[in-house]
Amino acid sequence: MADTLTSSPTKTLTTPAPVPAQRTEERVPTVIADSVDIVYRVTGGGAGRGSATSALSRILGRRGRPKVREVHAVRGVSFTAYRGEAIGLIGTNGSGKSTLLRAVAGLLPCENGRIYTDGQPSLMGVNAALMDDLTGERNVTLGCLAMGMDREQVREHYDGIVGFSGINEKGDFISLPMRTYSSGMKARLRFSIGAAKDHDVLLIDEALATGDRRFQKRSEQRIRELREKAGTVFLVSHSNKSIRDTCDRVLWLEKGELVMDGPTAQVLEEYERFTGK
Repeated sequence: MADTLTSSPTKTLTTPAPVPAQRTEERVPTVIADSVDIVYRVTGGGAGRGSATSALSRILGRRGRPKVREVHAVRGVSFTAYRGEAIGLIGTNGSGKSTLLRAVAGLLPCENGRIYTDGQPSLMGVNAALMDDLTGERNVTLGCLAMGMDREQVREHYDGIVGFSGINEKGDFISLPMRTYSSGMKARLRFSIGAAKDHDVLLIDEALATGDRRFQKRSEQRIRELREKAGTVFLVSHSNKSIRDTCDRVLWLEKGELVMDGPTAQVLEEYERFTGK
């Protein structure tokens, strides 16, 4: 699990290596991943596991205890993130990017190793739940309250959130139930809600891949503003252009292992050579 300094009196955040005195104030660590392993355990397996006969056999206990298959989604990953950084997470499908992001957010436990965070990480992903039966307006209010805003702050931010999302550019959609929205509209509104607050550590999963180029430009600018306000941003994306335009550092994961950690241009060059794109 991710350990937050404010909630765990038994743990302290330490920097793995000393930082030169003249740069101490510039290099404040916000997330430390120390040899992190994340394992999923899947019950079942073997030939014919989807058949009615095999299901009935498991229910009746004729074949003993069901098999448990272990999937090592992340293997021995270590890194230190610093305040003011925007870090891209890249890798082919199934490489462990989103899993690692969820572990940093404290939503998945670590099998081995630890994740330490300075401040509260906030995960904002395209698949995060919105309440389809409620209007966009109501979802904005609930989303802001969930982030810790009071009602006065919600009122102050409301117009900016709706305007940023572009939801009402082609009609009064903000007053309609979320089930009437396209997936792109939902993703834009979700990003707009999450980006309305300054975060200690902001985790974004593919949000910039949705919407038109104008919205992507606004999103990239907002990420830069969050960085300038001493936050740390992690961005998972399959769009190398979004990573190149937004991030100054990249972590490349492949089969759950950290292949490369370095400046954006350098890592993307190697990654594009690897993928042939």
